[in-house]
Amino acid sequence: MDSTPGLFDLPSPAAWDAAQLQALDTLGTDPLALLSPDWAAALAGQEHALRDLGRMLRREYDAGTSFLPPPARVLRALAAPLSGVKVLVVGQDPYPTPGHSVGLAFAVDRATRPLPRSLNNIYRELQADLGIAPAAHGDLSAWAGQGVLLLNRVLTVAPGAAGSHRRRGWEGVTEAVIKALAARKQPLVSVLWGRDAQKLAPLLAGTAIIEAAHPSPLSASRGFFGSRPFSRINASLELQGSGPVDWRLPA
Repeated sequence: MDSTPGLFDLPSPAAWDAAQLQALDTLGTDPLALLSPDWAAALAGQEHALRDLGRMLRREYDAGTSFLPPPARVLRALAAPLSGVKVLVVGQDPYPTPGHSVGLAFAVDRATRPLPRSLNNIYRELQADLGIAPAAHGDLSAWAGQGVLLLNRVLTVAPGAAGSHRRRGWEGVTEAVIKALAARKQPLVSVLWGRDAQKLAPLLAGTAIIEAAHPSPLSASRGFFGSRPFSRINASLELQGSGPVDWRLPA
C-alpha cells in the first residue's frame, strides 16, 4: 500500500529521505536493480536508456526541480515479476498533481481526496459492468498484485505540467516493456484507452486487445462508458486458460 506518510509522495525534493535519495542514485547508476529479475533480463537492452533517464532526473533534482512520482516509485510498475503479468493497462503519464502519482497508471495514494476524475470514471464503468461499488480510495495495488500491469507510457512528469517528460526517452523503454510482454507464450489481455495508447496496438499483434476511449472527462462519453472492459478482460483470460481478475478493491 502507498499509505506510509512521508515516504512515497512528498511535496518537494528537499523533503526526500535517504531511501528516496538512494533510489535516485540507483536510477542513474544501476536502474535494472530496481526491477524484478525477469524484467531486468527482458530490459537489459534498455539499461543505457534507463541510466540516461535516471541521470536526467538527477539533474532535475540538483537544479532544485521536482518530478513525480518520487524516485522509489518511478519503476514501481516493473517491480512485480514479468512472468505474473496477464493484463496490461496503458496510461499516458503520471498525474502531475503533487501527492497523486504512485508509479501505477491511474492509481493514487490511498489517502488522496478527491480522486482524479479519470479514476472516478473507471470506477463508474466498473460498477456499470460488474456491479462493483466504487472504492472510496484510489489504491489499485490489489489489481497489480493479481498481474495487472498499470503502465504509463511516460514514467515521470514535472509537477503541474502534464506531458512535460514526453519525448525524453521513456517511450522507447515502455515500448520495450510491451514487446517483452507480447513475446511471451502466456495469457495476456491489453487495454488501450485513447488514441495515444492505441498507437501501440501493432506491438501487440497476435494478442488480445481491448480498445476504447480514454476515461478522461474529455472523452469518456465518446466510447469509454459502456465499453465493459472488466468483464471483457475476464472473458478473454478465461478463453486463454487463465483465471479472472477479482476487480474488487479492499476497503
